[in-house]
Amino acid sequence: MTIAILAHDSRKELALQFCTAYSAILSKNTVIATGTTGRMLAQTTGLPVHCYLSGRLGGVQQITSRIACNEVDLVLFFRDPLKADAASITEQNLLRLCDMHSVPIATNIATAEVLLRGMDQGDLDYREGMHPALVEPMPTVQRHAV
Repeated sequence: MTIAILAHDSRKELALQFCTAYSAILSKNTVIATGTTGRMLAQTTGLPVHCYLSGRLGGVQQITSRIACNEVDLVLFFRDPLKADAASITEQNLLRLCDMHSVPIATNIATAEVLLRGMDQGDLDYREGMHPALVEPMPTVQRHAV
């Protein structure tokens, strides 16, 4: 499974502590992250992490595009609810696409723990059948001249 990890600056330390505590589960999966969070995570835990751009430079959009292509199975977004622009368009789009593609998303540590433990017990195995490579291609639509 592919797990995306994002964290606001004020929540990076919390994300690192969480990922250290759950590194055994994370190590069984593919971890992707925004740049700064990913580098810190790899350094702290020793886990292999595919890092995208920093969140401010488009990393959130890159991960969101992977969600849109149904290539992400779980999102752990350690967000700061008191951040002035916590409801930015970029973040709203991330949440919207998770809803559209039934991608479980945690926005706090309690939900992250429940989802990660559930995933480890097989509760999210249904996601395996949702990846694009496993889904039949859409039929080609013939366009006719009017």
